[in-house]
Amino acid sequence: MAIEDVGLASSTLVFMVLGLTLGAFIWGRFRYDLVALAALLGSVMLGLVPADDAFMGFGHPAVITVAAVLVLSRGFERSGLVDIIADQIFKVGERLVLQLLVLVGTVVVLSGIMNNVGALALLLPVAMRLAREHNTPPSLLLMPLAFGSLLGGLITLIGTPPNIIISSYRADVAGDNFSMFSFAPVGIAVALAGLAFIVLVGWRLTPKRSGQASAADMFDTANYLVELKVNEASKAKGLTLQQLRDELEDTIPVLAVVRDDDRQAGYAFHGMLQAGDILLLEAGPEELKLLEDKAGLSAVAELEEDDTDTDSKAADASTEEGEAHPPVDTAGLQLVEVVVRTDSMMINRSVRQLRLNHQFGLHLVAVARDGTRLKQRLRDIRFKAGDILLLQGEENEIAESLPTLGCLPLANRDLNLGQPRKLILSLSIFAAAIVAMLLDILPAAVALSTAALISLLIGVLPLREGYQAIDGPVIVLLGAMIPVGEALETSGGAALIAEALLSWGSDWPVVVTLGGLFILSMLLSNVINNAAAAVLMAPIAVSLANGFDVSLDPFLMVVAVSASCAFLTPIGHQSNTLVLGPGGYRFGDYWKLGLPLSIVVLAVSMPMILWVWPLTG
Repeated sequence: MAIEDVGLASSTLVFMVLGLTLGAFIWGRFRYDLVALAALLGSVMLGLVPADDAFMGFGHPAVITVAAVLVLSRGFERSGLVDIIADQIFKVGERLVLQLLVLVGTVVVLSGIMNNVGALALLLPVAMRLAREHNTPPSLLLMPLAFGSLLGGLITLIGTPPNIIISSYRADVAGDNFSMFSFAPVGIAVALAGLAFIVLVGWRLTPKRSGQASAADMFDTANYLVELKVNEASKAKGLTLQQLRDELEDTIPVLAVVRDDDRQAGYAFHGMLQAGDILLLEAGPEELKLLEDKAGLSAVAELEEDDTDTDSKAADASTEEGEAHPPVDTAGLQLVEVVVRTDSMMINRSVRQLRLNHQFGLHLVAVARDGTRLKQRLRDIRFKAGDILLLQGEENEIAESLPTLGCLPLANRDLNLGQPRKLILSLSIFAAAIVAMLLDILPAAVALSTAALISLLIGVLPLREGYQAIDGPVIVLLGAMIPVGEALETSGGAALIAEALLSWGSDWPVVVTLGGLFILSMLLSNVINNAAAAVLMAPIAVSLANGFDVSLDPFLMVVAVSASCAFLTPIGHQSNTLVLGPGGYRFGDYWKLGLPLSIVVLAVSMPMILWVWPLTG
């Protein structure tokens, strides 16, 4: 009895820790890796996880495999693969159905051989450019693209972290893991069904937000690009641009300085302002008043632009004395639109905290969120995942800084952000790792880690980018949650949940309980990270299988599939968050396509799982 009481007390503590953890995940005030680490340390202090085993999860094969896949995926991004794909996709023409078929079909295939977020990152700029060239609202393309990346991840072991976690968990409890293509029969069927639904019906359920594809519409820079003159009495006279920013206590970007008909880009101007200098800058009414009151700058004339691209020209402006002023050429100003990734170092930080200008050589020109340009002061904006930024800087600095900042270019602005093409070499290394896994020469973690190491050694991917590719928050999440998930099992908590489900489903066929497990895991993955959902649901699935005295495999496969199908919210998966800003979506937009797609996945995957992995197998 005493032992039972101890077990009940332990399971109660585990439920309390998990309840608080899930609540913190849903609240979203703290990043999920910090929440997971707090859950781990709390479990150690409560005696649920032995102190000596607290950090064993960071060496777990699933964590190592995820890290290796992230490095290999970044290698694909740098190999020129996107250029080859883009060249073919741009040939599809103006028919929306064909655009969706090619885009979503491509991301499904790519997500099967690389990390699904990486696959989406490859195609997001292609989709944005396609939308702009054909005047298609990107909201019709980007959500289907994100959902396609989730579907493609179901096909192989390395397509998504839940598959890796479930495979490793099977090795722990049954002595053998799932192989590279064990997920393929079910994954391919689900992916094809999902693709057909999205292309034929689902896109009609996405919001049609016109005008989002145009940079001019998104940022409306023509209404804000102005010339200001430095007069003899201006406080700005004799100041450098940085001193001017300090004086204003704001980060209003100066795009160019014109002196004696010579134009110099703002980021390259380091001298002192003189009377007669013309500043070309991006400012709204409030900023203009600030510049006039604090710096004594006076407006020359509003500039008219036909385009915000790097080839744009400023229109003629006149001086205060009425003399004609030569046009200000902005062709040399490198402007790039980027989206803030979910793993970006910019999240919850401001321009000043990042030292964007001093440390990275970039000027922030404008910010758009949820498809709308933010009108507040740039210095006050704390960036969020999915924000779209308009940045200015030198081409080399942009190419070097964007990966470090965790930003993804949205459109081709003649910037070569990649290394020389090494696609064949990259694919050959990856193929060799797959062969080693299929022939049982090496386990997945060792084979893929070896492939990642070789890629770094031979220069397919620079070492610095290799480290940047490893998504630190996801690694911490997995490393911390794996011991917590094991505590759920060792404390008897998983068995208690399974007993409750067994009791509920005792009068029903096993397949009904299996369906309930699928729905529960799918709902959980929409409010917490899908990897965390797989970690928590795996021990429950095993306890259920043991309780019914049936095969473990269909229960584990149900968790693998359902944990990867977070279609209802923008927070359930990184791919969903990544398209939130560029697509101009709102939180409530996702379920309109996501709910029927979830039903399609459930309807197709359940019979496929039971056919490939029978209960009595």
